[in-house]
Parts: sequence; structure tokens; C-alpha cells
Amino acid sequence: MSAATGTAGLRLRRGDVVAVALPPGEAWLGIASATWAAEASLLPVDHRLPAPAAQSLLADGRPTVLVSPEGWKRVRSGRLEDPEVALIVPTSGSSGRPRLVELGRGAVQAAVSASLRALAAGTGDGWVSCLPLAHIGGLLVVLRGVLGGAPLLFRGPAELDPAAGFPFVSVVPTQLSRSLDAGIDLGGYRTLLVGGGGMDAALRSRLAAAGAPSVVTYGLTQSCGGVVYDGLPLPGVSVRIGEGGEIQLGGPTLLRGYRDGSGAGLTADGWLPTGDAGRLDGDGRLHVQGRLDDLIVTGGENVWPGDVEAALRSHPSVADCAVFGRPDPSWGQRVVAAVIPRDRGAPPTLEALRAHVGALLGRHQAPRELLLVDSLPRTALGKVRRAGLGGGDRDPRPGSSMMEGS
Repeated sequence: MSAATGTAGLRLRRGDVVAVALPPGEAWLGIASATWAAEASLLPVDHRLPAPAAQSLLADGRPTVLVSPEGWKRVRSGRLEDPEVALIVPTSGSSGRPRLVELGRGAVQAAVSASLRALAAGTGDGWVSCLPLAHIGGLLVVLRGVLGGAPLLFRGPAELDPAAGFPFVSVVPTQLSRSLDAGIDLGGYRTLLVGGGGMDAALRSRLAAAGAPSVVTYGLTQSCGGVVYDGLPLPGVSVRIGEGGEIQLGGPTLLRGYRDGSGAGLTADGWLPTGDAGRLDGDGRLHVQGRLDDLIVTGGENVWPGDVEAALRSHPSVADCAVFGRPDPSWGQRVVAAVIPRDRGAPPTLEALRAHVGALLGRHQAPRELLLVDSLPRTALGKVRRAGLGGGDRDPRPGSSMMEGS
């Protein structure tokens, strides 16, 4: 029995944990609907994972049912879950081994309904599903179909042509950049819901020029995905800035705990520490600065990699980049830029990039080391894996990686 034809035959029990290791497609909608109706938990498994990684995830998740291209089967070694848990979702793993986040039915319903309300999306308004379904952003699109009655159109990550007439799509910035580069008219969508780590000003300007309306979301797997839209929390969601400038989230969409049995890791008064730094402006709008552990302190100055990356991307010789810190005996840390040149035969020099960033942000934020790379390590949702940076070639020209005063 194949997974696609056997969905209706899933004899699920209350409390089952259903691991789904299928490519994106229509079968997911039926499986998600059946799992929700049975008060079972859905555990998505990225079908592209190498076998050892998939086995590790299944060992942590201990599903009672496994759905794969070969069909579905019961797993005797599995462990039932509390029927109130609707989803068990791996974190992105951008900074280590993924953890399995347990999200309750109330949290999922709150996240879906608040999103649809904020976007003024009606029951008949369709969504394009083009994100990996093993992560919360892609999974929420399917759940808008299950819980909100939204028609779904499954497409590949590069198939964003809005000609099919579905008004909403969830995407990450990389998809938008590639679509614009390919000349795809994105103006046919009512809203492009953008996750995956935010969007820089240059891409915002390109979308505005193309007449493509976008909403940038902020959230974590532990908050049931994006719960802050264009800096403003969804109805029922709260945002505060905690000690050290950390963003903390409150409200009904927060996780119940983790599959390994550990607690939710909330503060004593019930808020989710995100590990991200940010600030609230006078209008209560959230501005995300980046991961707290990504902050570079150089010569006593705080440098946020995202700010430097945005400045570097505005240089005509930079196709893409990522910024991180390295220990330095004189400065504590030095700012390092890993850059994909637009023309590998004529890459930018360190001095040119220092001058460019210095003029925009100040000389203390300019990179002191340049790595020329062909690609950047990213998660399935397009987030840079900073732990994987550090390779590539130093610019071999004299002075290219010299550390100098600002």
C-alpha cells in the first residue's frame, strides 16, 4: 500500500505519534487531517535527510506509526504521546542537533486562526505550499488547509509564478531573490509571507518595485512559527525585551515541552526566551538584531552580523555574504566576511568592502578579514549555518586579511 493511496486506511489510535517521511504533496493534507481527527501527533521527517540523520531523528521521536513512500506501518518500539499534543516538530538545527518541540492543539489552532485573521484571509483563499514540510513554516501552510479550510496548491521551491490564482504563499528570502532574478512577476500575490530569518532592505525595495506585497514574520518552532508580523505581534501574542536585550514571547501559541521529556524552558512567569536580541520602538514594533550568541564584540564595540551583511550586499561586487566573529588577540574578536563574489575572476578587495561598510555603518563595523567562497552553508529554510563558516580562501592579495585599526 503506497502512502498516497493508503492514507484513508490509517487506523490511528488516540495518542499515536505519526512520523511522515514523504516529499511535499497532496498526501500530506490527508495524513494531517487524519492525524488531527484521531487526536494523534504528527512528526514530520525531512525526506531529503541522509539515512543516519533520519534514523537519529526517528530514534529521538519514537513514533508509533511511520509513513514513507513504501506505505505506512506500526512501529512496536514507539511511544504514545499525550493526545493534547498535535505536532512534534524538529527545530531547524542551525546551531546544533535538532530538538523535537511539542506543540499543543490549542497552540496550533491559535497560531493558524491569528495568522488568517491578521492577513484577512477568507475560507476560500488559497495558499501555495512550497516550503519544506518538515519545518514549522511549511507545516503551518498545510494546517491552514486542515483547520482553516484553505485550498492548497503544492509547488516546488522555485515555482512561485502566481498565475494559478492562489493569493497567499509562505516563502523564505532566498526564494524571493531567485524568483526576481529569474524575472518572475510576484505582483499577482495578495501577500508573500516571509520567514526564515528576516529580509534585508535591498530585497524589500526590489519587492516594492515589483508591486509584490510582503509581510515579514518573526517566531520560532517553539512559538508555533511566526507570531510577529512586520514587527507587530499577532492577536493574543505578547512581546517583551528581557535581560540583556533578549526577545521574549508570550501567549497561547507557545510549546508544551520537548519529546525528550524536558520542560518548555519558559521563564518563571511563563515567557519564552528566544535567544534573539531585539528592541521595541515607540510604537511597540519589534526590531530583531540577531542571535545573542552571534553578537561580535570587537574593540569594546558591539557588531551585529545582520547589519554588516545588509551593508555588504549593497556592494555591486557582492552576490551574497555571511558575517561572523573570530578570536583576535588585539580586538577580542574580529569581524570576518565570507563573500560570494558576483564575478569570481574580479572579486572585491577587503579594503573596498571596509570602505563601503565603514561609510554606511562606521569603520568599527567593517570586516577585518575576507573569505571568498562559492556558497554558504544553509538550513533547509535558507538560514545561514554560522557554525559551518570559516572555510573558503582568504583574498590572496597583499593586505587582504590584515587586521588594522578603525
